[in-house]
Amino acid sequence: MSHRRSPGIAVLGAVLIGALTALQARVNGSLGGELGDGVLAGGVSFGSGLVVVLIIAAALPAGRAGLARLVAGVRERSIPAWMLWGGAAGAFTVACQGLAVPTIGVALFTVGFVAGQTTGGLLLDRFGHGPAGVVPVTVRRVVGALLALAGVAVSLAGDRVGGIPVWMLVVPVIAGAGVAWQQGTNGRLRLRVQSPLAATVVNFAGGTAVLIVAALVHIAVVGAPRALPADPWLYLGGAIGVVYIFLSSVIVQRTGVLVLGLGSVVGLLTTSVILDAIWPAPAAPPVAVAVIAAAVAISGVVVAAVPWRRRAG
Repeated sequence: MSHRRSPGIAVLGAVLIGALTALQARVNGSLGGELGDGVLAGGVSFGSGLVVVLIIAAALPAGRAGLARLVAGVRERSIPAWMLWGGAAGAFTVACQGLAVPTIGVALFTVGFVAGQTTGGLLLDRFGHGPAGVVPVTVRRVVGALLALAGVAVSLAGDRVGGIPVWMLVVPVIAGAGVAWQQGTNGRLRLRVQSPLAATVVNFAGGTAVLIVAALVHIAVVGAPRALPADPWLYLGGAIGVVYIFLSSVIVQRTGVLVLGLGSVVGLLTTSVILDAIWPAPAAPPVAVAVIAAAVAISGVVVAAVPWRRRAG
């Protein structure tokens, strides 16, 4: 019974990952708006996440054992270097959140992100990048991906996107494709070190390193930002990231990269509807349009993820 339920639980976990991603986008976007520096906001988010996950890993015996296996694997070169750079894709994503979300809102950021994540997940599963190896690209999975993209197209309906700079619509697409690669990479690293916590530490360490360098260069060019804002919730982006990256490294083994991405689509779209309804942005689509887009994307997840059985006859 538990084995039969586990795929459904994994898909619900993927939906939760998407919801947390949308929430993180709002938090990091708000911090970037307050600082006037989206790159530094991303550095703060990743740096705080690194501190949280290091404390957790050090406190738990399984975390310490996983870190020991990680260090040994790096020294012995049994862990390839590319497995250590999943955090670079996450770093790019949180920097984009800080730069774009204050202007375009969570929903439109999600539009581009979902497009990149869905198509990226389909291709990565085809070439076996995820920990599950090569996942067949069946007609059902392609139709599910196309329905998710149709939800994206619906959310673009209307004339609100006309005045938005093109780069603000392009970089979320790149970020979404990068996160699909990040999820597969973290899942494979998790299998290699037998520890989701160790894989999450690597993710945050790499992302923090990238963002610190980028933030220092940015400050050297444009100057230091304004004083740090006082609202505590603006600094929760890193902790939120710890949760969903940890979940991704576990769930991707059950779902594959594509279905993980499609489940995330549901959480992303529905949560972005709620967040933009509470904190509207100038370019956010109308609530009715966003609800229809979420419904279409959910149908894509059902088609791609639910195992339909033919009746015996």
